[in-house]
Amino acid sequence: MNTSLTPSPDQWDSFVSGQPRAHVLQQSAWGTLKSRYGWDCERVAITGESGQIVSGAQLLFRRLPLGLGTMAYLPMGPLGILDAALWHAIHATARRHRAAFLKWEPGLARDDDALLDPRVFGFRPSQQTIQPPRTILIDLSGSDDAILARMNQGTRRKIRQSQKNDILYQEAAPADLPLFTGMMQTTGTRNAFGVHEPDYYTAAYELFVPQGHAALILATHEGDPLAGIMVFALGSSAWYLYGASSDTKRNLMAAYGVQWAAIQWAKAKGCRWYDMWGIPDADEAALEAQFESRSDGLWGVYGFKRGWGGQVVRSLGAWDHVYNPLLYTAYQLALRVRR
Repeated sequence: MNTSLTPSPDQWDSFVSGQPRAHVLQQSAWGTLKSRYGWDCERVAITGESGQIVSGAQLLFRRLPLGLGTMAYLPMGPLGILDAALWHAIHATARRHRAAFLKWEPGLARDDDALLDPRVFGFRPSQQTIQPPRTILIDLSGSDDAILARMNQGTRRKIRQSQKNDILYQEAAPADLPLFTGMMQTTGTRNAFGVHEPDYYTAAYELFVPQGHAALILATHEGDPLAGIMVFALGSSAWYLYGASSDTKRNLMAAYGVQWAAIQWAKAKGCRWYDMWGIPDADEAALEAQFESRSDGLWGVYGFKRGWGGQVVRSLGAWDHVYNPLLYTAYQLALRVRR
């Protein structure tokens, strides 16, 4: 008989790492990170007859404005068998946290769940996403030359240029974190998008890098920091979540060199896929027609990301399961007013 339990972080991470759809946003360290910045975290798991975890989910909870309860959030899961016992445990946990609704972002569909329909589980489509629903996946199979051959000519040329300027690419030590966080602030200001406070990136580094699940790779030239990437890896996938560059020596193309270094790090970790994590949510024809004329939102990064030879893919998007229709309607109205 299957039973529900609250797994320890070690139990949970052991289960997650063995799943075909293992994702960094389902690791316990991600829950710890978000719990320091306004979220609560709880994990639920279903065990089989032998006591091993067969399915589960890491849930995040955030208080809604005006005392409207909480929003429950399930990113890039659940993992394992999506049966009635698991959904019962998920919904019971969400209700215990006074959730007005549960937002579910299942992530990218695999071949064996491409027909997954969240409506079957009582969810409705949502226009409010937390993670970008569309991304570019780079295939890391084959040699470095094979990966380079799949890129466009301009990106290959800039990578080669970045290797000729005596730029130093290396994994950062904790003492190097201020270089990266400073460039993050510069990048946010230059590209007009929000970035986290410096302590957030420090916490992410401390939670993931020593455990081997992430690397902070910096590019420097004659002591000047030029670019940096924080890349995460688990199972067969790597994710480029945070990237930054300075306003100096941009002609040296360090942003291309550091991205190539991150791709090689992911390949050395045994990853098959490198997720560029976030492009505008438009079909490929619209992306190609508009990227040269738009710089708002994620359009500013699409021009860079498109050249790396990846495939444009869309996740299953965001879905809501409503527990309190009145509070959910109030929340939707508040979102429209904010926009």
